[in-house]
Amino acid sequence: MAKVMVGKASDIGEGNMIHLTVGGKEVLIANVGGRYYATGNTCSHAGAELHEGELKGKELICPWHRAKWDVTTGNLIWFPQKLRELGNYKVTIENDTMYVEV
Repeated sequence: MAKVMVGKASDIGEGNMIHLTVGGKEVLIANVGGRYYATGNTCSHAGAELHEGELKGKELICPWHRAKWDVTTGNLIWFPQKLRELGNYKVTIENDTMYVEV
């Protein structure tokens, strides 16, 4: 895995999320309670971009069909059928600079 600089942690306020392409992967980064988490940005049900959904605490809600994901782990919380997990990536902060390992 490569450690890639993605920006400043202070640019993502608590309860907010951003998306970017890191190492060819679509990644969503969220600030939950002052901690930063990175997961896949594409819903494994129908391909929605999850950054267009809602973030309620650690619950990420798909904008298309309301699948619910745990943004801290990338695991599915709720949907009528079993979906492939989003996965997660390690986030580190050094002097306000954020890095993601992909």
